[in-house]
Amino acid sequence: MGTPADESEASDEFTPEKRLEASNTRLIKAGIKTIPDMETLQECVAYENAHQNRTQILRRLKWKAEELREDEE
Repeated sequence: MGTPADESEASDEFTPEKRLEASNTRLIKAGIKTIPDMETLQECVAYENAHQNRTQILRRLKWKAEELREDEE
């Protein structure tokens, strides 16, 4: 059985590159959907801006940011 430390290490392995450079858009959408917090989201936005700068992906990241903000309220 994993400890909380093990779980955070596992989530650290799911980098912005792995979330956003998937082989198809369904996997990219899933990667964005599973972003757990604003810090991870900001890392993904920075990665996307630096590498691909795809409008559609940035829009999805914006929607995810709005969803995370609503969840904080």
